[in-house]
Amino acid sequence: MNELCLLDIAVTETNAIKLKFLTVNGEVKEIIDDNYKPYFLATYPLTTQEEETTNLFCGKVTTVQKTDLFSGQIRVLTKVSWPNVKIATQAAKHFRQVWENEVEFRKSYAYDNGLVFGAIHSENILKPVSVMPMLMEEKFKVFDETRGSDPLKHAQIRHWFDLLTQPIPQTSLSLLGIENVDAERLHTVWMLSRIANIPLTEAFHSNHVSDWLKSIIHSYLRRKNILIPTADELTKGEPTHTVAGALTVAPKSGIYFNTVVCDFESLYPSCIDSFNLSYETVNCAHGECSENKIPDFDGHVCTRQRGFYCTLIGALKELRIKLFKPASKNDALAAEEKKKAAEVAKLLKLILVSSYGVTIRIHGLACPPLAEAITGYGRYALKESWRMAEMKGMLPLYGDTDSLFLDNASNEQIAWLIENVKERFHLDLAIDKQYTLCVLPKAKKAYFGILRDGTPDIKGVTATKSNSPAYINKVFQKCVNELATVKNLKEYEMAKAQVKKIVQKSTDDLKKGLIPLRDLAYSVRLYFDPNEKTDHKMIHQPYQCAIQLIDSGRKLKRGDTVSFIKVKPFKHKGRNFTVRPVESISNLGDVNLEDYVRNLFTALDQTFEPMGIKLEAEKKIEISRWLGS
Repeated sequence: MNELCLLDIAVTETNAIKLKFLTVNGEVKEIIDDNYKPYFLATYPLTTQEEETTNLFCGKVTTVQKTDLFSGQIRVLTKVSWPNVKIATQAAKHFRQVWENEVEFRKSYAYDNGLVFGAIHSENILKPVSVMPMLMEEKFKVFDETRGSDPLKHAQIRHWFDLLTQPIPQTSLSLLGIENVDAERLHTVWMLSRIANIPLTEAFHSNHVSDWLKSIIHSYLRRKNILIPTADELTKGEPTHTVAGALTVAPKSGIYFNTVVCDFESLYPSCIDSFNLSYETVNCAHGECSENKIPDFDGHVCTRQRGFYCTLIGALKELRIKLFKPASKNDALAAEEKKKAAEVAKLLKLILVSSYGVTIRIHGLACPPLAEAITGYGRYALKESWRMAEMKGMLPLYGDTDSLFLDNASNEQIAWLIENVKERFHLDLAIDKQYTLCVLPKAKKAYFGILRDGTPDIKGVTATKSNSPAYINKVFQKCVNELATVKNLKEYEMAKAQVKKIVQKSTDDLKKGLIPLRDLAYSVRLYFDPNEKTDHKMIHQPYQCAIQLIDSGRKLKRGDTVSFIKVKPFKHKGRNFTVRPVESISNLGDVNLEDYVRNLFTALDQTFEPMGIKLEAEKKIEISRWLGS
């Protein structure tokens, strides 16, 4: 059997479809189809005006039957084909209502003909090859439990499994329209092309996950002969608006030892899958489903049928959790295969993470009731898990979106919570982090923890920034190292005293001139063209540095990085400047010590003040003292 791999579909100058295949010999084979034309669907029958428009623009009319997504009923529609895409777009403006006019022409051809970009097809019938070798059949058995519990999801898993386990053709990158890519990235491009049914070049260049999801949806609905709803039909008459977000339970502020953080794995995608959340299932028209209320939201979910969106998202989640993520950690596989599996797992996670966001306001995907349902169930899961933990005698400290902080919980208690959350909600709760020391301030979205290996874990407080000088970074790291071994309150009090000594010594060293100038340098990337900033009255410090470098003959552009040291104010071309380029500093007396000490204490206080570590700085530093004069 001859096999062809679909790389791309193009539209010729004569508006014909040109398919670009790769043969087993590594050669490109092109097939022309001039019978397929762009089309949209319209109400049946057409009005007199619509018929006149059709005749005027040389359209051709046929009738088709499609399943309505929301009612499940068969609808008779008018299919109007046009000479080219431009005419189809213009003609659509003269129809009462049209469907599927926004589906890209070349992708429409692939969807209608059962083709999959990046996949291997039989040359005789141009359909994806789906004969699974025995080895792959064994691997597929990990999905057996979905066969009976969720046959629609099982079928979709099988569809993608067949595609993703096909071999990757070996060919030159130039034939693919791709340049400078490593093996793992190239493998991921092939996988994305097959998952989302998009051309190889688009899979390589596109970073718009919403476009991937839109193609996944359109491909599925066409394959099932379901009418693709319009953007207005998907929003269900509601304008896009801000959706109630995740639940954050106020922290029980304090200092804790042996804190366990449990995390819902892929919370929103899991809610979509577990609670049957889809465009047609949220607020369905079935009277008997109205009792299946959505928590914290005036709506309900269908109990009669499985939704298509949760089927797709659930299938992707299963593939990630049961196939690619385990493979990425399987030491029996070659290192290269593990890397490839890890990259595909990351790709699937990216799609899954975006599955909620696109329902808020992306055109053609937005559905406010669906978005509200997803966050509603997310809040419900966290709230109920908190309550279950309390009932079991655990002490929940803080809850944020998909994370639950537990104080000194035993292994048995945690195992019980994980098992019962799985049984009740069909959601996966797992231990994410374990802190020997955890400090929770009163504010939400902020905490400081020391992991069991001594690594600091900080959220919501920026102790140091990426462009902070090495001086500040080194002081902060010394303080963290002092806290890393703390196991109890007594050791904590001793560590607090040591932190204060470290900070005091660092400021003393600064005053004595013991800090190398290179450790005082800030390195900042220029986000604007510095040549356009020369005439501005107020100039930020990175551009003060850039202007001085340009004046010295150096060429700079947007995106370049400059390094500077903060100095006492001086005049440069009549304007007050407060920094100098690193290479132009020779006199230590120029350095603005007050600024460095102030920045050091500001940075450290954000992390250490909530821990009860109050750092005291001198209000003013006399430069003469620092110089020793």
